Amino acid sequence: MTVCAIETTSTTPFTIAADGAYAARLAGNGEALYAERWTLAGPEPYAVPLPLAQPEEADSEVLPLADGRVLIHRRVAERHAFALLYPTGAAAGPRTGELQLGGVEQEEGVRVRLLPPSPDGRGAFALAAGDTGSTVWRVAGDAFGPRRVAEVPGRCSGGVWLDRTGRLLALDRELDGATKAVAVDLERGGEVSPLLQIAEDSDDRLLLADPDSGLLLIRSDAPGEPRLGWGVLGSSLPVRFPECLRHVDAAPFAVQPGQALMPETCGVALRLGPAGEGGIGLWRPADRHVFRIGPPVGWLGGTGLWSPEGRLRLPYATPDVPCGIVGLTLPVSPPPPVRLDPVPPPAPRPVPLQQAPLSRA
Repeated sequence: MTVCAIETTSTTPFTIAADGAYAARLAGNGEALYAERWTLAGPEPYAVPLPLAQPEEADSEVLPLADGRVLIHRRVAERHAFALLYPTGAAAGPRTGELQLGGVEQEEGVRVRLLPPSPDGRGAFALAAGDTGSTVWRVAGDAFGPRRVAEVPGRCSGGVWLDRTGRLLALDRELDGATKAVAVDLERGGEVSPLLQIAEDSDDRLLLADPDSGLLLIRSDAPGEPRLGWGVLGSSLPVRFPECLRHVDAAPFAVQPGQALMPETCGVALRLGPAGEGGIGLWRPADRHVFRIGPPVGWLGGTGLWSPEGRLRLPYATPDVPCGIVGLTLPVSPPPPVRLDPVPPPAPRPVPLQQAPLSRA
């Protein structure tokens, strides 16, 4: 395992596509900002700047698509405008092409932001959250510009994809004084169904999900204080809140894919402390220990990507290495001591996840 020097995490937003082939961020200094695309699929990562005649605003958002284009979300007057940026490859003239996609009108008290990259890589979605209702917009991948695909009562936040097709989206919905994660079916007119309801009055948020294993990373105050826990989508097993995570100021940012039917073996990467200032935690649900390591100098946005083989790739940028990737491997924990139980435990009673009891194991 490689251990790197601890360095304050860069606050520059950095977004990695669902398949890991591309990433995007706002690069530059001061007010001279521009979109930058990273190609991660080859033997060595490389960056392609996508500047335009006018610098980008610091609050603009960028998101990579599977075809290498970069979606940008800008606030323009009283509208939220969306466009696709791409390198032209021309020997002369502008280096960056731009395709305008249309926009969404700004409404008072409504916040509009991009959702995480769609698993299929072809479309992109945005969430417009108001006090009494929220709207999911498809802002790229549709022939007619931004289009409403779901209306959800209540103020929504978060945004986690539950499948590999971009159909099921989980949102954290604040309604009637409590926040609960709900599933939104984008192919059935935005049909909403409960996802997490650990206790009646608890705040239950979904932080990350792995569609292959069904592993869910959860934050809930059902145990009496906000705790990081895990469960399995559709499982009869309880939601668990490991003691090794109890006093850790941590937020999961990457989970290992490809572990079908084996959620306990999935590697989970955690940002420790505000903006990752406490380093990185590596953990598996089967472990009772969090491995702490220092991030690479210039770590971008507190992000990373697991490979199915268990390799964690962390992007970084420094003056000497403007586009770099560091790879880490999760150590193997020692096996727990063998204990003999004179009476076997009873078989678990099938309970939906949203009604599952708590476990502090």
